[in-house]
Amino acid sequence: GSITTADGSALVKLGNTTVICGVKAELAAPAVDSANKGYIVPNVELPSLCAERFRSGPPGEEAQAASQFIADVIENSQMIVKEDLCIANGKLAWVLYCDIICLDYDGNLLDASVFALLAALKNVELPLVTINEETGLSEVNLKQKNPLIIRKHPAATSFAIFDDTLLIVDPTAEEEDLATGTVTIVTDEEGRLCSVHKPGGSPLTGAKLQDCITRAITRHKEVKKLIDKVIKSITPK
Repeated sequence: GSITTADGSALVKLGNTTVICGVKAELAAPAVDSANKGYIVPNVELPSLCAERFRSGPPGEEAQAASQFIADVIENSQMIVKEDLCIANGKLAWVLYCDIICLDYDGNLLDASVFALLAALKNVELPLVTINEETGLSEVNLKQKNPLIIRKHPAATSFAIFDDTLLIVDPTAEEEDLATGTVTIVTDEEGRLCSVHKPGGSPLTGAKLQDCITRAITRHKEVKKLIDKVIKSITPK
């Protein structure tokens, strides 16, 4: 709840990497081919102020890749089912704009982004919206707000690979630059694999990958415990 103007927000610090996520909810008509679904639009920004390596201007390759990764995580994990965002079939649905902005970059952007997204979505409360039968217009009741239905809680764990012999969890920017490859494992609270993101680099053996998945499941429990604890502390009694 760190951004008061957003419908939900969260600030995540992972080592020296700092990421903030703000969620803005708007009303829109659903797409014709999916009349019972809303929209989720994630966007990752790496402004020039977060690290010297990034330039101002349109989003670079790394920011675009991170945005696509977040979109895939939302889709694969089914953390939010788009049908839940529909208010009136074919007429009205919620659009959730999830802006993830890196304030300070020191490696492991993807983990921090997934944590920030999950925490911000858990912080969202949407007003009750009904459609007036007579006028056909939507009526928003700001007094009655409901939290989002979050069906799964995905968490990411990134590893820097050094020639398939050494794995470093939660790499810094320097470790990422020195690594021969990276891999990001996304799991949910049931220990199910939601996504494996490995952009090129040196290969991984099956045994090493399995080791990464096991570690990711353990780390998920720690992260979820922490998020739940923080959310409980800010929830009004």
